[in-house]
Amino acid sequence: MTGETAHRSTAATKEVNGPGIIWHIPRPTRNEETVPEQIEQPTFTPRPVLSFVRRSGRLDARLQRAWDNYADTYLLDINAGEGSLDVRDDFTLDRDTIAVTWGNANPLIVEIGTGQGENIVAAAAAHPDVNFLALEVYDPGVAHTLLLAGKQRLGNLRIAQVNAPELLAATAPGSIAEVWTFFPDPWPKMKHHKRRIVQPQLAQSIHGALADGGAWRIATDIEDYALHVHEVMDGRTDFRNAGTIAVSLPTGHVGKGNAELADDMPHADFTESERFDDRVLTNFEKKGLAAGRVIHDLTYIAV
Repeated sequence: MTGETAHRSTAATKEVNGPGIIWHIPRPTRNEETVPEQIEQPTFTPRPVLSFVRRSGRLDARLQRAWDNYADTYLLDINAGEGSLDVRDDFTLDRDTIAVTWGNANPLIVEIGTGQGENIVAAAAAHPDVNFLALEVYDPGVAHTLLLAGKQRLGNLRIAQVNAPELLAATAPGSIAEVWTFFPDPWPKMKHHKRRIVQPQLAQSIHGALADGGAWRIATDIEDYALHVHEVMDGRTDFRNAGTIAVSLPTGHVGKGNAELADDMPHADFTESERFDDRVLTNFEKKGLAAGRVIHDLTYIAV
């Protein structure tokens, strides 16, 4: 090594040998080292846990015609944007909104997750002096409800394709007479139980939206979901369980595929309600009964 090369080697340089050439890449001394800038970390807002998975269902010709013919009459334009299930920031469901939308001051009943619309359409036809609002996120369910309502030319029914907890959070106190949640998605896997629609935060929103003495009516054919509802609702001081029937349920939860384990668990008595007269026997409920499942009706009164 020549003296010049040795000097370069000791003088904070690095030699990189390439084919026929030597590159001398200076390395910064300690005083020359740059301190990385402090990068501001982004703030993340936790996404809400949804009780549904957004999926689009293709409409057949019949349902597409129903959408085209009746959406302007029945489907509320309250979404934050096209394709969004969020409620517009400037929307409030209050007595003025009800008067403008339905043209009267009749009591309003809201059903969360109306499916094919069989129940709410039958109720609207049977009670013309009551206003009804169907909340459904899936296109085929909305279209089928439009079809049923349009065929009967119902004037007291409207549909909103929005996330139900958002709408209830945007509802003025005392605006709703009753909320119905019949046969919600059971989310049977244990890791998915947090997705169940009946949750403390929703209960709080519903209580705020209900008129004095208003009711939240729930029905399920899943035993584990019935236990979940009791755990969420029975200890609350802002609702009263209006049931009159003692029902024995396991005190532990089970997941999909191991429901039979509940039979060997400790059981306790819970209070539930008689079958709600205004809940029609839908095809969904018929399938549950045919499979041997017990229907659990639960009624909670706002206090």
